[in-house]
Amino acid sequence: MKRRVLALCSAAAVAMTACSSGQDTAPTTAPVQESATEAETTAAETKEETTAAETESSAEAEISGTFEGTGSGFGGELQLKVTVADGKMEDIEVVSHHESSVVFNRALPVITERILEAQSPEVDSVTGATFTSYGVKAAVAEAMKEAGVDFGDITLATQGPAAEQVQGEDVHTQLVIVGGGPAGLGAAITAKENGLEDVLVVEKLDILSGNGKFDLNFYDVFNSEAQKANGVEDSIEKFIEDMKDAGNTPERLQVWAEGESVIDAWLRSFGVELNHNYGGRNHMKDKDNYAGEAIQDGMEAQAQKLGVEIRTGTKGTDLIFDGDKVVGVTVESKTEKYNIMADAVIIATGGFSWNKELLEKYAPGYEVLNTSNQMGATGDFVPVFEKYGFKLEHMDTIRVIPTILIPSRDLTNSGAGSVYVNGDGQRFVNERLGGLEMGTAILDQDVTWMVVDTKKVEDNANVRKQVKGGKFLEAGTLEELADLMGINKENFVKTIEEYNKNAEEGVEDEFGHTPERALLPEGPYYASRIESAVHMTKGGVAANEHAQILREDGSVVEGLYGAGEVTWQSGGYSQSVVFGRISGQEAAAYIQGN
Repeated sequence: MKRRVLALCSAAAVAMTACSSGQDTAPTTAPVQESATEAETTAAETKEETTAAETESSAEAEISGTFEGTGSGFGGELQLKVTVADGKMEDIEVVSHHESSVVFNRALPVITERILEAQSPEVDSVTGATFTSYGVKAAVAEAMKEAGVDFGDITLATQGPAAEQVQGEDVHTQLVIVGGGPAGLGAAITAKENGLEDVLVVEKLDILSGNGKFDLNFYDVFNSEAQKANGVEDSIEKFIEDMKDAGNTPERLQVWAEGESVIDAWLRSFGVELNHNYGGRNHMKDKDNYAGEAIQDGMEAQAQKLGVEIRTGTKGTDLIFDGDKVVGVTVESKTEKYNIMADAVIIATGGFSWNKELLEKYAPGYEVLNTSNQMGATGDFVPVFEKYGFKLEHMDTIRVIPTILIPSRDLTNSGAGSVYVNGDGQRFVNERLGGLEMGTAILDQDVTWMVVDTKKVEDNANVRKQVKGGKFLEAGTLEELADLMGINKENFVKTIEEYNKNAEEGVEDEFGHTPERALLPEGPYYASRIESAVHMTKGGVAANEHAQILREDGSVVEGLYGAGEVTWQSGGYSQSVVFGRISGQEAAAYIQGN
């Protein structure tokens, strides 16, 4: 414990002073006698200090019981209990929290293990779950203070002791995959299914998956069981026709279509069932459960079952070449830098939505927006691709989500029945505008609120989940809602009345918007602060239909594959999984000489 350690260090410092005094040599008897007296005095003080420290240590060692603490996580207050036995933290139990389950369930085992191993909340946060980690660490510190052990203030900057980073030995494997998101896991599972024995995934964050685990919709999927049950007729030919102008080569479009036609069956082969088809090619687990969480849980479990080696907290930093052939990657963790030598490499590190510098360089203007993507989307391999002369495509193509909740950054529905007002209670933009123009219009306001009614909650799974999770203000009347929002009440009520009148009469308003429907005449009503956000950087390194990465001249980089948002892709989530599977299959065939 921190307090005990400090006490022992203090005693040790006094003891060292005593020893130093005893080594002095005196020329006469009198000074020797005086020196002896000082030594005796110092020794006595040292004994007292040591006795006090031992008493304190003994007292702490006798602490046993269960102590409670609270902290503030990403979603609000977090409560937990710490079980202490003979002065040692034995268990951490979370009593309540409001964190996202897809993050919390992955981060909690990591952060609790670190705390229990260190016997202190002064440990590194789980990357990818910084606020959740802070909440747990602060709650543990408060619980231990109740137990009589004060670790001082825990802040977002609190971390564990610095570690020396050393050069480690080379690691050898058949296939190394850089990135543990949907594309990377899809590649790893498929490579295993295609006969590879040694498959290694490295992920720079401490938990797996990119943005996929948060996604409501697994879209572009067809020939699914849910589609069939819903009476939706679809085919490879129809998919190709629909996507013919999306920017893919004919060959890449063909394999994408074929991959989408079997992705549902592949997921079901290891227990992931997307049983809710809500029109076209849109899929959820069921009406009230997002696709992303189910898919991520299932792929992680399948990768583990198949024996894929996964190293989190390990960042890929560069490629290793033998002539023109890629034969490995350099990686680093907190304590080591080392090489992973492999017969083939797959890069699946995601896009650069989180990297303001790369956004400003490749898509000027978008860097001012927030992002709904996860913190790992920093484009780590873009400079690597530039360095080696690989082809980058469509780097200025950005997908903007019209509305995310603030501060949680949850994607929310921006369709019919959503009214945007500023701090004056007035509308200022066409709610269906979208893109960078919408994003900057929102940023020009002091604050922007999205207002919805109960029909919106009933009709939209994400809004319904967010209201249930307490992420919207709720009031019985518009006047009460205005008070909660802290905006001009008179303007707000008048604004909604005008919006409803335009909807009922089918009139286009001053912003060029004809409301699809009026808000219901009776509450409750709901409101949340919103912004627009960069959701995906669609551009990336060029890859062919075999997921092989290409140079500027169009030639293939031998031994190197790419999948997911790190590559140029016209689609999104399901396309990442499809080309993850293609990269795993093609890399396995290359390694096996097929």
